[in-house]
Amino acid sequence: MNSAEVLELVDNLIFAKTGKRLEDLQKNLLKGTIEGKKYSDIAKDIGFSESHVKNVGQELWNILSLVLGEKVKKANFKSVFRKIKSLNFSSAIISGYCHANPTANNINIFSDRERSPTSVENSQETKNQPQTDLAEAPNIFNFYDRSSELKTLENWILKDSSRLIALLGISGIGKTTLILELIKQIETNFNYIIYRSLRFSPTLDITLTNLLKNFPNQGDTYQNIKTQISQLLNCLRQYRCLIIFDDLKILFCSGKIAGQYQTEYENYQIFFQLIAEIDHQSCLILNSREKPIEIAQLETNNKYVRSLILSNLGLAAKQILQNHKLSDEETWENLINIYQGNPRWIEFTGTIIQELFDNSVAKFLQWEKVILSESLVIELDKIFQRITQNEKAIIIQLAQANKPVTLHQIDKILELSTSDLLNAIQSLKRRLLLDIKKEDKTTYFSLHLVWKQYVQNQYPLHSAGQNVVYKTRD
Repeated sequence: MNSAEVLELVDNLIFAKTGKRLEDLQKNLLKGTIEGKKYSDIAKDIGFSESHVKNVGQELWNILSLVLGEKVKKANFKSVFRKIKSLNFSSAIISGYCHANPTANNINIFSDRERSPTSVENSQETKNQPQTDLAEAPNIFNFYDRSSELKTLENWILKDSSRLIALLGISGIGKTTLILELIKQIETNFNYIIYRSLRFSPTLDITLTNLLKNFPNQGDTYQNIKTQISQLLNCLRQYRCLIIFDDLKILFCSGKIAGQYQTEYENYQIFFQLIAEIDHQSCLILNSREKPIEIAQLETNNKYVRSLILSNLGLAAKQILQNHKLSDEETWENLINIYQGNPRWIEFTGTIIQELFDNSVAKFLQWEKVILSESLVIELDKIFQRITQNEKAIIIQLAQANKPVTLHQIDKILELSTSDLLNAIQSLKRRLLLDIKKEDKTTYFSLHLVWKQYVQNQYPLHSAGQNVVYKTRD
C-alpha cells in the first residue's frame, strides 16, 4: 500500500466524519509517518516546530481513532491501515461505507447532527464551517471596493502564515468594514473566527478568559495570565484561528507618544509579542489608528508580523455620493480628495451638501475654505486631544505653512530639543496625521487640507490671517 493510497483513504475517512479535507500539514505528517520518520525529522522537512507537528498529529490520530473504532497513534498507524487494506477496502468503498453506514465496527461514527450527506457528490461540495463568534462586531451595510487590500491581507494570512497583523488607518477610513468583508472571503480556511472589541477597556485577563470560552476543554477557571496565555497558544496551535481585536486605541495613553500602553494594559504588549514569536498556525489582527510600538519593532526582523495602512478610498468613494443622490459628477473626484477619501468624512459632507446646497457638489466647492461638519469636528477633536503638547505644536505650525516643510525648517520655528522634535514627528507618523513625501533625498512634511482647516479654526491667533513662510536653512 503506497503513500498516495493511504492519503486518499485517510482523506475520505476524515471527510466522511468531519466534512473537511486533509490540510497540507496533515498530508506531510502522514507521508512522513508512512516513511518511518520521527516527528523531529518531519518538522524539519516541512518547516514547522516539532511541538506543533506533534499537536497536529495527536489531533489527527484522535479523529482516526473515532472513525475506525480503535486506538490509532503514530506507532501503529501503518499496521492499522495494513489491516484495512487486507479487507480490500478501497478509498471509494470506505467513503461510501461511511456515508451509508453511520455505525462502523459497532461505533456510532455520526450522530444525527453530524451525519454527512448521503450523496458523495453532495458531500464534495461541503465547505469547512468554522466556529464563529462575531457577537461584538458591528453591522456593516455598505462595503466599498478594497480589492487590493483584501488580496494583500488574504495572501499574508493564508500564504505567508502571518501571525500578527496591524491594520492601521485614521478614524472612519473603513478598517472594521474591511476586516468583516475579509472574514466572508477566507472563513472556510479556519476552525475558529473570533471578533473582540476593546472599546470597554477590558484587562488582558478578562480578554483571555473570554477568548478561551470559545474552545473545548478549557475549563472556566484559570490560575493566572501566564497560564491563560499558555492555554490560548495551545489552542492557536491545535486549531487554525483568526482573531480580531478592534478599537486597540483604548489601550494607549492619551497625551503620550503614540502606541504607548496605559499601565493597566502593558501586559497586552507582552501578549502580542508572544503571538508574533511563538510558533502556531493562527493569526491575530489588530485594528488601530495608532501603530503599536512593538509592531514597529517586530516587523523589521520577524517575517510573521505585518502592518497595512488603509489609505484613501479613491474613486470607489463615488458610490457614497451616488447614494446621497448628489449632482455635478465631474467635481466628485475633487471633493473626495479634499476629504482624504475617508468614507465617514465623505458621508458627513454628503449630508451637508444634501441639506444646504441643493445636492450640488459644485456649489459646495465654491466656498474658499474647507467646510467641516459638526460631526467631523467632534471626531477630529477626539484625535487632537490625545496627542502630546509637542505634537500639537508641530501640527499648529504645519497648519500655517504655505508648502511642505523639512525637519530643519520646523526645528528653526519651534523651541524643542532634537530628541523631543524627532519623537514627536515619529509619533505623528504612527498616528497617520502627517502627509510625507520625499524629493531629492529630502523628506517633506505637511498636513492634509481637512486637518489644516481644523487647526486654523481652533487656533486662529497663531495665524492672524497669514501663513508662515518657511525658508530653507543656509
